[in-house]
Amino acid sequence: MKKLASRITEILKKGDMILLSLCVVATLFGIVMIYAATAWEGSTRYIVVQTGALIAGIVIYFALTAFDIDILAGQRTLLFLFNLLFIGMLLIWGVEGTSGNKSWLSFPFLPFNIQPAEVCKISYIIILAKTMSLHQTRISSVRSVGQLVFHMLFIVALIIGISRDTGVALIFVFIFLAMAYAGGVSGWWFLGGAGALAVAAPTLWQTVLRQDQKNRILVLYDSSIDPSGLDELWQTNQNLKALRNGGLSGQGLFHGNMTSSGALPAQHTDSIFSSIGEQLGMVGCLILLLLLLAIVGRIIYVGMKSPDYMNRLICIGIASMLLFQILINVGMCLGLLPVIGLALPFISYGGSSILTSFMAMGIVSGIKMRPSRDIRAHYIRPY
Repeated sequence: MKKLASRITEILKKGDMILLSLCVVATLFGIVMIYAATAWEGSTRYIVVQTGALIAGIVIYFALTAFDIDILAGQRTLLFLFNLLFIGMLLIWGVEGTSGNKSWLSFPFLPFNIQPAEVCKISYIIILAKTMSLHQTRISSVRSVGQLVFHMLFIVALIIGISRDTGVALIFVFIFLAMAYAGGVSGWWFLGGAGALAVAAPTLWQTVLRQDQKNRILVLYDSSIDPSGLDELWQTNQNLKALRNGGLSGQGLFHGNMTSSGALPAQHTDSIFSSIGEQLGMVGCLILLLLLLAIVGRIIYVGMKSPDYMNRLICIGIASMLLFQILINVGMCLGLLPVIGLALPFISYGGSSILTSFMAMGIVSGIKMRPSRDIRAHYIRPY
């Protein structure tokens, strides 16, 4: 018992309690806004699930703070097989959402659905970081870059092939680019990749994207695709209308014209930023963004302070994962980007999203707790 108490004390002292506090505050804020966005339904189910996920997430945070991530990173093959099998389960137990994507696992014994890609983002980051650490002295070699590109293309093809969720697949591409750049991969590889993408773009456009996905992109530049604004532009127009309703200071919590009547589509999930804007205005949105950016900044800070090359890359990967989702979700609500259905981290409703986010944060906290020096670590951008 004394040993357990000593271990808990060590975690509280050496773990990242600042990061935990920021994440808990963001999640509690999200729970309040989810409650405000779903009050018109008269159901507390969303709050119960989200609160339960927060409590479980905190437990996971402390468990992973105490866990040495290097042990898991040494099992790259198992992590690779885990990604393959977990996403592959969508073929049997996957359910199709309103967007036509088969991204969720539904089990009768769970109060919420599970999105395998959410969890696989963490294992994917660890695989890339470990692979790069093994090749850090020749990070720009053909063998090294080839392995990284293979892992990226494999999971992107797996997600698109099984779930048809291009939006989620893009997160993995963004993580790959951020980690490769931060890890020191030569800029020539990025130029070559950009050239290859330019050549393959017409084929990818025709074969990978469904017509509705193409329209969601094109309609931002060609309004004639949806002149009535009731099809591809409908959700974007509703998001913008809610934000305009909120103005500078908002219409007040629980008093948004659209939110209180349920007129805003996906107002507790993908469009929760617009719901917040309607109720709390631009001021509330800016405070929220500052809070989320503080979390991203804290992750990068922990990574840059770590002397270990692999751990720094894990932090970069996790920070880029959150940053990409924030930019896409907010850009979608502002009408700057197509609607692709990505949750706003810590804020949008989703038990698996909350658990995965706290899992990632626990790994960062564990990295802060173990600042063991790696004498082989070398220069890493942007440190």
